[in-house]
Amino acid sequence: MSATTSSDPLSLRFESLARSGRRALVTYMTAGHPDPVQSVALMRALQDGGADVIEVGVPFSDPMADGPVIQRSSQVALEHGVGFAQVLAMVHEAALSIPVVLFSYLNPVLAAGPEVLVRASEAGVHGVLLTDLPVGADPAREAWIGAGPLAFVRLVAPTTPVDRMREIARHGRGFVYLISRLGVTGMQANVASDLPDSIARLRTATDLPICVGFGVSTGAQAQAIGRLADGIVVGSAIVQAAERGIDAAHALTVELRQALDNI
Repeated sequence: MSATTSSDPLSLRFESLARSGRRALVTYMTAGHPDPVQSVALMRALQDGGADVIEVGVPFSDPMADGPVIQRSSQVALEHGVGFAQVLAMVHEAALSIPVVLFSYLNPVLAAGPEVLVRASEAGVHGVLLTDLPVGADPAREAWIGAGPLAFVRLVAPTTPVDRMREIARHGRGFVYLISRLGVTGMQANVASDLPDSIARLRTATDLPICVGFGVSTGAQAQAIGRLADGIVVGSAIVQAAERGIDAAHALTVELRQALDNI
């Protein structure tokens, strides 16, 4: 099994939450959406609303794993001319006191050059999650990322066999992102019926904290999942709220935080 270490801000955050019996609230936003200036304000609003970790999405022209809400936000950001350098500049300007995880596809990271991980760390990033780099797909690049200064957060699908779960978690740090259902990102009315079993199987494969995402959008869903997992990841609902305004995204974050703290 993989054990959580206390050598990075992500692990330290989860260790602190575990000691106090609280669940993690991981919020996603796309850098450059609704626009570059508001993105910085949004990061700060998510932190102020009670987020424990912020996933900052790197805009990409072909976000195949994302649903329509996040696809649209990525397109808006690209139209504003936001690239990898601008993403790091926003993170640096926000100067957050909670961990930041870059959420990206592989191509933007590779295109940013060999020193990209160091540059990201210097800008205030603590972890990286790549949606299209599964364990074993490219061992050399995985080793490069794993040896870098950022915690390499890995994705696990609900259909993953336990042996494969164990292998994925062994190559990850910070926490494991468990996808609650198959398909693309987006809000859902109900929690997947097989989620408890997926979490239970993953518990046997790793000691890393488990955060569940894909479809979480309400306080009730946050509570239902928080009773089973170490945290939740909320993306499309936050992005959609941000389209209505920073205050709306902040209010949703507060709602989710309160729901988790009331478990």
